[in-house]
Amino acid sequence: MRFDLTDLQLFVHILDSGTMTAAAQRSHITLASASERVRGMEAQLGCALLMRQARGVQPTAAGHTLGQHARQVLAQMQSLRGAMGEFGAGLAGQIRLRGNTSAVREHLPLAVSGFLLQHPQIALELQECASGELLAALRQGLCDIGIAAWDGLDAQMLKGLHCQPWRPDPLVAVLPLGHALAGAARLSLADLLDSNWVGLPRESALALLLQTQARQLNGRLLRMQVQLPHFEGLCQLVGQNVGLTVLPLAAVQRHAARTGVVAVPLADAWARRQLLICTPQATGTAPKSPATVQLLVAHLLKTATAA
Repeated sequence: MRFDLTDLQLFVHILDSGTMTAAAQRSHITLASASERVRGMEAQLGCALLMRQARGVQPTAAGHTLGQHARQVLAQMQSLRGAMGEFGAGLAGQIRLRGNTSAVREHLPLAVSGFLLQHPQIALELQECASGELLAALRQGLCDIGIAAWDGLDAQMLKGLHCQPWRPDPLVAVLPLGHALAGAARLSLADLLDSNWVGLPRESALALLLQTQARQLNGRLLRMQVQLPHFEGLCQLVGQNVGLTVLPLAAVQRHAARTGVVAVPLADAWARRQLLICTPQATGTAPKSPATVQLLVAHLLKTATAA
């Protein structure tokens, strides 16, 4: 199967416009050429991609699937053009860094700022995702460095990666000062399941973790009344008795005094986390990380001692 980018872009235009004529015009080719390209794709695949109708065309099941993958390929090519264009603008390198919620929102902005000031010709792409997802991305070559949270229980999840401790990152229950449980020495998530909650947006790594743990405990999701993307806003809501939440200790310590909340340690094993700096492990078939990546890792390790 050999499709070129013109084929894929044409097919997406067909799906978006619903007619071969409009798609050909968007692709800047003749209608005859567009029809020939579609027939060629159908011949290669051995199945129909479009259903011809009086007022246009509709994708078959195979055409729908091809359209989904075509959009992904075209988006990746656009991303590639953008990344390579940065080199033409004078950049000396690009580093793809992924981290969990706490790393991206609390620790990394300050940690990488000094590095970027020292190396203004290096571009940094920073993305938030769950720890398991970013470890898989490292193995697949989709990122260069991952900051993952590890509870020390499953060493298998780190297999094939070079991981170094960076910073402790425990999760704590966040309660208003006057709450009945605010004076507890330690709590578990099970103690809080029946409360109203406030939390990060549902697609964030921390929100996914908490909902997964709640479902394992009682088969239900947390009763999430408000979702906000900022740690400080969540602490403010907790301080006003809107609901409870679980956040990284570092974030709560920064906002507790002015929001009227208290942090109570969580006894759950998954909450006693350590942030790890992870990179692909050099092997006979996989070379060691580029020099720019090694420079950033060394810088991050230095910031750990200063934190």
